[in-house]
Amino acid sequence: MSPQPAQSYPHALAPLQTGPALLRNRFVMGSMHTRLDMGPDPIARQAAFYAERARGEAALILTGGFSPNEAGLLEPGGPRLDDPAEAAALTPIVEAVHREGGLICAQILHSGRNARQKNCVGPSDIRSPINRHTPRALEPNEILQTIEDFAQAARNACNAGFDGVEIMGSEGYLINQFTTLRCNNRTDEWGGSAENRHRLPVEIVRRVRDVCGSNCLLVYRISAADLVEGGATGDEITSLAQAIEAAGADILNTGIGWHEARVPTIAYMVPRAAWRTAAARVKQAVTIPVIASNRINTPELAEDIIASGDADLVSMARPMLADPHFALKAREGRADDINTCIACNQACLDYIFSGHVATCLVNPRACRETEFHDNPADKPDRVAVVGGGAAGMACAAEAARLKHTVTLFEAADRLGGQLNLARAAPGKVEFDQTLRYYRRQLDKNGVDLRMGTRPSASDLADNFDRIVIATGVSPRIPAIPGVDHPSVATYAQILSGQKPAGENVVIIGAGGIGYDVAEFLINENGRTPEKQAFFETWSVDPALASPGALTGDPLADHPVRRKIVMMQRKSTKPGAGLGTTTGWILRNSLRKAGVTTLAGVTYERIDDDGVHVKVDGEPRTIAADTVILCAGQESERALHDELRSANVRVSIIGGAKEAAELDALRAIDEGVRLAQEF
Repeated sequence: MSPQPAQSYPHALAPLQTGPALLRNRFVMGSMHTRLDMGPDPIARQAAFYAERARGEAALILTGGFSPNEAGLLEPGGPRLDDPAEAAALTPIVEAVHREGGLICAQILHSGRNARQKNCVGPSDIRSPINRHTPRALEPNEILQTIEDFAQAARNACNAGFDGVEIMGSEGYLINQFTTLRCNNRTDEWGGSAENRHRLPVEIVRRVRDVCGSNCLLVYRISAADLVEGGATGDEITSLAQAIEAAGADILNTGIGWHEARVPTIAYMVPRAAWRTAAARVKQAVTIPVIASNRINTPELAEDIIASGDADLVSMARPMLADPHFALKAREGRADDINTCIACNQACLDYIFSGHVATCLVNPRACRETEFHDNPADKPDRVAVVGGGAAGMACAAEAARLKHTVTLFEAADRLGGQLNLARAAPGKVEFDQTLRYYRRQLDKNGVDLRMGTRPSASDLADNFDRIVIATGVSPRIPAIPGVDHPSVATYAQILSGQKPAGENVVIIGAGGIGYDVAEFLINENGRTPEKQAFFETWSVDPALASPGALTGDPLADHPVRRKIVMMQRKSTKPGAGLGTTTGWILRNSLRKAGVTTLAGVTYERIDDDGVHVKVDGEPRTIAADTVILCAGQESERALHDELRSANVRVSIIGGAKEAAELDALRAIDEGVRLAQEF
C-alpha cells in the first residue's frame, strides 16, 4: 500500500446525512463483542476503547450487543439495557465518544436459541448445532413482550445519551431465527409465510421508532446471506429490507453468515470484499443508506465499494481494532501508516469464544488502552534490537516512537523473519501489510537499520544501554532415521520455495504449521483462491438468490491432484490446537481436498519407499516423494546466552524466548510491552 492523498478517497470521506445524524465520512466501526463490559473497570475501559476510535474519526461506532431482557443474554452476567439505571451508567462512554466528535449507537441483541443458558428461547424448539441447550418456543404473549423489551432498551439507550441503536437481525440471533424456515416452524401469525416470519423484525423496528421518535438514529442489521441450509432466499431478504425501511429504519447494515454456518465469512481465507454483492443486492431494493461489511480492510477497497454504488458506507470492526485511526489516516493521505487487519481472528474472536477480553495480534493496545502510555523518554537510551522478525520490529518501532535511539540488526537481507514464511499460506499474504506497516514505522521513527549484519556480543555490550534479543527460531529436526534423505524438506524450505514438493507428500507434524503447509500445497503453492473459486469450494451461490445462498453442502469433497498425508505422534485429534474460529475452516478445507491425517504415530525411518511408521502398533509404509518436517521449532538464543554469561544486561522476546509454533501474537505483544518499559 503506497501513500495516497485524501482526494483518492472522495466517496469514502464524503459526509452523509441520514435520519437525524450527519456522519463525517463513510467509515463505520461495526459491532463486535470485546468482553470489556465483563472485566475490571468496565466503563472506563470501554470509554477509552471507543473514544480512541472516535478520535481516529470513525463516523459512527456501533457497540457490542446489549440484551433487551434476561432471556436474550448470550451468557449469564452479560450486558443488558432493560434497566434504566444500568443504561444510565453507560453515559460516560457516550460522553467520551462525543468529546472526540464521534457518534455512537448501542446494539440491541437477543441471542435466542444461541444463548448459553438452559432457559434459552426461540421461535420454535429447534436446537442450534452450536448450543447444547434446546430452546423453548416463545408464546405469542412473550413475543409481544419481547417487542416491548426491544423498545424499552432503545429508550434507555437514547436516554443515556446514545445517538441511536442498532437492532441486531443478523448472524442467526433471535430476530434472524424468526425470519427463516430453518428455525421457525410456527403455524401462527409469527410463522409460515415470509410475511409472517418477517413480522417480528418489522414490529420491533416500528415500535422502536414510535418510542424513540425521529431524533434516534435507527440502524437495522439485516442478514444479507445466511449461508445455512434452510436460510432465506435473496427475494425474501430484499422483501424484508423494504419492510424494514417502511417501518422506520434510517440505515441497513448487512451481516453475512450465521455463527453456525459452515462457510468461512471473515477469516483470512476469505477473499477481500467477497460479500460486497450481498450489500449491493440490498441497496438495489431500498432508498436508505446501506452498509457493506466483512473482509474490507483498506481505504482503497472502501472507496471502490462506495464509488461503485454497491453500498453507501463500509463497516470496519476488526480493521478499527487493528488501527483505531484508520479513517483519520485515510483523510490525511497516510494509508501507508495504517496498521492493517490481517483477518487472523487469533486475538479478537478466538479470545472472545475462549472467555478472554479481545485484543488484536497486530495492535496489542486494542482493548488494553489504559495499560499503555505515549510519554516520550525523559532520558533516551541507546537501544539495540537483534532480529527483525515480528518481535524485533515491534520492539524497535515502539522504542523509537518513544524517542529512544534504536538500532535494529537483521542477519537476512529482508525484514520479517518467520512472517515471510507465514505469508506464503493462502490468505496469509495479508502479512505483507504487517511488514509494510512496520517498515514504515521503523523509517518514520528513525530506526538505524542494519541489514545482513550479525553483531557480536562485545559490540553490543560496548555501544548500547539496552540490548534486546529477538533472533527467533529455526525448524526443529526430529531424530528419525533417514531424516537426511533427499526427499526430506523443512517447512521453511517448502514455504520459501527453496524446495518444490512432489505429488505424494507426507507432512510430519499436525500443528498450525503443518496445516499451513498442507493448505499451501492444495492451493497451487499458496495462491489465495479468487472469489469464484472460493464460492465453488464452499458451495456458495454467487448470485445470493438460493435459500441460504448455498448451492449444496459446503463440506462436500473438493479433491485436488496432490495426495497428502499428515501425521503426528500425539494420539489427540489432529489440529486440536488450531484457533477456535479458523481451525474448523482449515480442518474442513483439508478434508475436502482429500488430505488424510494419522495420530498416535511412531516414526521408524525414512527411505526411498517413503515413511515407515507404526500406527496403533501396526507397521505401515506411507509412500512419499516429499517428506516435510513440521515438527516444531527451536529457539535461536546463542547470542543471548553469551551476553548473559558475560553478565551483560539483556532482554529476550519472541521465538528466541520461547519456541511455540509461529506465534506472532505473543511476539508483537512482548515487543511493544518491553519497549514501553524502557
